[in-house]
Amino acid sequence: MDKKVKIKCTKATAIRTALLIVALVNNCLMLFGYSVLPFSEEVITQFVSAAFTGVVSLMTWWKNNSFTEAAHKADNQLKEQKKAKKIKAE
Repeated sequence: MDKKVKIKCTKATAIRTALLIVALVNNCLMLFGYSVLPFSEEVITQFVSAAFTGVVSLMTWWKNNSFTEAAHKADNQLKEQKKAKKIKAE
């Protein structure tokens, strides 16, 4: 019963976890009426809207967006090649 639990995480995981804790603490403080961030609601709304637009724009730009039939066929062929490579590697 003396099992030691080793927690290993990447730097990115640690940063995301820290940001989540900060966000949760901020929300709890806001529930009790404390304004932690020195910004007005209007500025925060504009920032969130701009951030959302930026994230969606980057996701749309980065991902392979196939619209034509030829592009869909090429995507399927690529998937098949990846499957074949994976099977050979095993």
